[in-house]
Amino acid sequence: MKWMKFRIKTITEAEDILISTLYDIGLEGAQIEDKVPLTALEKEQMFVDILPEGPEDDGIAYLNFFVEEREDGSLEINGVPTDKATVIGQIEQELDELRFFMEIGEGSISVSETEDIDWINNWKQYFHQFYIDDLLVIPSWEEAREEDQGKKILHIDPGTAFGTGMHETTQLCIRQIRKYLTPETELLDVGTGSGILAILALMYGAKHAVGTDLDPCAVEAVAQNKEANHIAEDSFEMMIGNIITDQEVQDRAGYERYDIVVANILADVLVPLTPVIVRQMKRGGVYITSGIIDVKEQVVREAVEAAGLEILEVTYQGEWVSVTARKPL
Repeated sequence: MKWMKFRIKTITEAEDILISTLYDIGLEGAQIEDKVPLTALEKEQMFVDILPEGPEDDGIAYLNFFVEEREDGSLEINGVPTDKATVIGQIEQELDELRFFMEIGEGSISVSETEDIDWINNWKQYFHQFYIDDLLVIPSWEEAREEDQGKKILHIDPGTAFGTGMHETTQLCIRQIRKYLTPETELLDVGTGSGILAILALMYGAKHAVGTDLDPCAVEAVAQNKEANHIAEDSFEMMIGNIITDQEVQDRAGYERYDIVVANILADVLVPLTPVIVRQMKRGGVYITSGIIDVKEQVVREAVEAAGLEILEVTYQGEWVSVTARKPL
């Protein structure tokens, strides 16, 4: 199998937001090259205590994205045929838009071809079980250790495109869901991906969950993770489509139905989403957002307040922000 590699030169501070942004055009499974030293947590997850001295961090990072190349030389992203020029054009457009509000460095793009690379699975050697507060997250290819038996455990297989729970934005959402959850909670997870947030809500006692996503691959990812965590089939419903613009998805999701709506999506999506999603929320319902880089906090605050919601709290982890708000009674 052949893959075309799109390599973007950027800076370390822009890695997360670039990866999140390019995911929206179908580029998944980023390979990151930088000289940032590993944190203690990262060393623990890699079962590494001492590493050889590496070069000094220069702030430069390279993001590599691999796109499948078909037999006729065309490319394929999420099952849709495309070509090199189109992908480069889409990347350049996203980079130009990001430059308006943050530094991304050089932003140059190079393209090369590679064969027989198992990039889809190679990353798994670095993803091991970890804790989010008192919750143990275990990937599908590992088993719980004997000393962890009896603890609350989430079994997750993120696939190539979806969340593991390691990212700050996911953890921010998890803490807020646990804070506002009740046994009667009806939850809507917009951009559900692996289903991690909805599944966790059900594990902690929510009554029912609905997830929406643009990517059809989310259906299988959610199904596998529901089964791994013994989630009843009828307690978590999946919908594919854009709830911002698709009236059918809005109607299927239902109106004034949800006690909690959670959206771990980029700020540029939260802005148009918020005035739409308010109609799905019950009076007094809670709106939990994340995926917000710190420089975009005010933009999301303004969108939330303009939609008539009351901001309850704003929480932070690293450079990421979560805004929690309530719909008036």
